[in-house]
Amino acid sequence: MYRKSFYQYLMTERNPDNTDEVAQFANNAFYDQSFPKHSQNYEKISQYLELSGEYLPSMTIFDQAWQMYLEKMN
Repeated sequence: MYRKSFYQYLMTERNPDNTDEVAQFANNAFYDQSFPKHSQNYEKISQYLELSGEYLPSMTIFDQAWQMYLEKMN
């Protein structure tokens, strides 16, 4: 079974008019050229965001988005 990458899922949450934290994360990740777009690995994406995700005000937002991703993929 094909499973979307986290980035592919995150792009479904994009909405420039929405102030929701996950939507804002998705909007910002869209412009991040280095985002690990093909990864489905929590640790890899988490580490990337901790080192390079200056647009993400809190890792809690990533955790929330990751949980939404897991629910959607199951």
